[in-house]
Amino acid sequence: MKYAEVIGDPIAHSKSPIIHNFWLKKLRIDAHYNSHHVKPAQLADYIKIRAKDADWLGCNITLPHKIAMMDLVADPGGLKSTIGAMNTVFRQDTQLTGTNTDAGGFYAPIAADDWNGKHAIIIGAGGAARAILFALSKAAIGKVTILARNALKAMGLLAQFGLKGEILPMDAALPDADLLVNSSPLGMVGQEPLEIDLTPLPDGAIVYDIVYTPLKTELLKQARARQLLAIDGLDMLIGQAAIAFELFFGAPPPPDCEDELRAALVSVL
Repeated sequence: MKYAEVIGDPIAHSKSPIIHNFWLKKLRIDAHYNSHHVKPAQLADYIKIRAKDADWLGCNITLPHKIAMMDLVADPGGLKSTIGAMNTVFRQDTQLTGTNTDAGGFYAPIAADDWNGKHAIIIGAGGAARAILFALSKAAIGKVTILARNALKAMGLLAQFGLKGEILPMDAALPDADLLVNSSPLGMVGQEPLEIDLTPLPDGAIVYDIVYTPLKTELLKQARARQLLAIDGLDMLIGQAAIAFELFFGAPPPPDCEDELRAALVSVL
């Protein structure tokens, strides 16, 4: 049977099998999606073995393999010099090709808006921020303010993606902006809380938290109390999976069943 999988170390926490197998069942595609524990020292051998397996369609990649994978498969999109991480490998013609679906997954819920010339605030300057800034740069965002503990690292991200903006400390008051994204783990179960005042944001602002444990973060609760449009972490999780699903299985996810999928994911969070 044809199959794809998600790899990482650890891997038991991944929700990708729930998402992909849900879509496979809905579309009646005779294939399966697994999770597979791969330690860093095993990564190169894993790729060599899977490349010879005609039933293997590809894999999603979680920590800590997103950087190391870029040295093992083709990188036609130049991820090394842009996002700096690879989260998906798939078969393309006769070679294994890597890509990053996080940028597209992040952007999908806000793609209907015109971001040309607008102002976004990003909390955090880690790996997730790189994918988000890449997506916003492609959307011609006008200005980006990054709230970060490491100002030099954040300034480097603005420069790398050719973005205009400024760097502020994590406890700074928010400027007026059209979009606020929490790309950090702050507010996640087991992490420090994200303490921030949304009062400076205008009424039409969008607040987007990529954290999904808990699904109703304090940031999103505050946004909804202000009646701002709030986007939770499941949107990005499902969005990036949708792009990978089509690369693996040759069909887009089924329409009109997102509520059922979200309910399945919420039940295991």
